[in-house]
Amino acid sequence: MNGHSLSGLISELKISVPWGHIAAKAWGSHRDPPVLCLHAWLDNASSFDRLIPLLPKDFYYVAMDFGGHGLSSHYSPGFLYNHQNYVNEVRRVVAALQWNRFSLVCHSFGGIVGGMFSCIFPEMVDKLVLLETLPFMPDIIESENLLTYKRRIIEHSLQVEASKNPPQVVSPEEVLRSLLKRNTHVEEECGKLLLQRGTTQVATGLLPNRDPRLAKVEYTFEFISRNLLVHSIKKLQACVLMVKATQGHYGVSTGTTNREDVKFTMDSLKSILKERFQYVDVAGSHYVHMNQPERVAGVVGSFLQSKERLPAHL
Repeated sequence: MNGHSLSGLISELKISVPWGHIAAKAWGSHRDPPVLCLHAWLDNASSFDRLIPLLPKDFYYVAMDFGGHGLSSHYSPGFLYNHQNYVNEVRRVVAALQWNRFSLVCHSFGGIVGGMFSCIFPEMVDKLVLLETLPFMPDIIESENLLTYKRRIIEHSLQVEASKNPPQVVSPEEVLRSLLKRNTHVEEECGKLLLQRGTTQVATGLLPNRDPRLAKVEYTFEFISRNLLVHSIKKLQACVLMVKATQGHYGVSTGTTNREDVKFTMDSLKSILKERFQYVDVAGSHYVHMNQPERVAGVVGSFLQSKERLPAHL
């Protein structure tokens, strides 16, 4: 199935998985070097609609919808959404696409998924772009809450399953208003873009596509210790570009990180990766890649095109 966007002809992909399918959209030719794009919590593949048309044309870009988001299937009844499952989804997608080595462009929660994937499968990731995100969630201040988070995601899922309430049909204006209130960094036009893929039109309004079992993002994180964070970075073979917005969240969007978290992670990336780590500040909010994609496109495009290709094993 094909569709049109500002970038011209794009393709819709549907990748079979045991619980249904993972949906994705692709730009360019599958014969070009591959780039996988990972969106933020409760967003979808349309998060990259405004950025990808500004990136170099000699790559094949695929933006996937995480399970329970966008046009992807919801998880089977009784199964929880968690960070490791999303890492597993990335592995399934690249296996289906027959990619052995590729680059990742990640925003917010997508960066924490992409970061962990890049450490578990280091030989597969050539470049890792982190847009307003960290590659891990350190547990410097969160270890005391970790068991509470694990409990809450189980309780939330049980409550949703027990309620059996059908999805509520809402007017387009109300859906957009709710999205913009929940996410103050998203501008109105970008909110409309996300809703194109995040809702389904019915006779009386819009139905949300998102799985109602999805709770707060922090319930889903895998928080890791400082020791495991350092160990994980040492496994990275990828070159890493971190782009931080001046008016964005300090690290990620959940409020679960502080300056100490970010500084420790940044210092570890710098000291371990050395010249393989780049850091750039840009003016904008947490959604600068959507609101003002031209501010991000140049540095991301140059990074993807840089010729420093790494050996399969360091």
